[in-house]
Amino acid sequence: MKTNVYVLYGGKSVEHEVSLKSASAILNALNRDKFNVYPVYITKEGIWCNLGLLEEEIQDVKQLQVKPSTTIAKSIGEFLAKDFREGEKNIIFPAIHGINGEDGTIQGLLELLDVPYVGNEVLSSAAAMDKVIMRDVFSNHGIPQTKYISFRLHNWKENETKCYKQVEEKIGYPCYIKPANSGSSVGISIAENREELKKSFQKAFLYDCKIIIEKEVVGREMQTSVIGNNHPKASVSGEFIMEKPFFDYNAKYIDGKITPVVPARLEPEVADKVREMAVKSFKVLNCYGLARVDIFVTDDNQILVNEVNTMPGFTALSMTPVLWEATNGTTYAELIEWLIKLAFKRYQQKKSILYTRGVEE
Repeated sequence: MKTNVYVLYGGKSVEHEVSLKSASAILNALNRDKFNVYPVYITKEGIWCNLGLLEEEIQDVKQLQVKPSTTIAKSIGEFLAKDFREGEKNIIFPAIHGINGEDGTIQGLLELLDVPYVGNEVLSSAAAMDKVIMRDVFSNHGIPQTKYISFRLHNWKENETKCYKQVEEKIGYPCYIKPANSGSSVGISIAENREELKKSFQKAFLYDCKIIIEKEVVGREMQTSVIGNNHPKASVSGEFIMEKPFFDYNAKYIDGKITPVVPARLEPEVADKVREMAVKSFKVLNCYGLARVDIFVTDDNQILVNEVNTMPGFTALSMTPVLWEATNGTTYAELIEWLIKLAFKRYQQKKSILYTRGVEE
């Protein structure tokens, strides 16, 4: 019997369009001889729409979108009651980036439904998504990283000047200002003076009620994919050559003005340290399945972890599939199947755990 794979995509995040691209690639890569493939579109309003059994290749992401006339609660109820094939071998592939997809919320729902799903669980998803929490965890475990400070919206509104002074005293210029919970470089900007800092605060607070300010790191950013459950493995690292120093949303997904270099230009011993640090970061955040760990390497080979992406993109420009093909020849389709197998293994492991008080003998 084939496995039913429900690929969730879209969502309420600012990364909605990126998710469509990832889903398109995943849907086309799934082997129809092994899997029944069901695209499940989540609109920008949060409404779930099962497009039914997919039999044709997706040529345009517009094929993955519909305009429903129902409510969020009803749409989820209808999906579970009518579309989800209970009693068969099922798995969910949440190809959703950002809020309500990569932050532990959808993972929590799937845990309550007792459904196997690909990728990270509630804790790791939430911790990695919140850049402040992630850095706090790294601090406790000795993970090397840049200096940082965070602010909440109400603190900033109560005393803007105090916030700016703290940044200047503790971090200095230039610095990066980011929403605590966001991805694909949305809402991120760099400030080199007080005026730019003010504008950056305003921009970042449009996307979250908590922001983080980080000291600029002068170095190259390495991207390393880590895959596994109990014994995760790291791919070779890759990097991008960019026309401009800030790798923003347009550079990633629209302009195409980036050139991937795989493997990255590193001395062998430095490359090994980067991979080791990627696996350590993965384990510290209690990750399962997959993650992409971004690490800065300075000119004097200092290693600083930047962030961990628990559901990295699978678009044509995404590093994850490219890295594994360069590492051991894993194809895109094989990578998807690898992740599905890991998800089922993790699900079975969790099912063996005793959640209620056992009967004393």
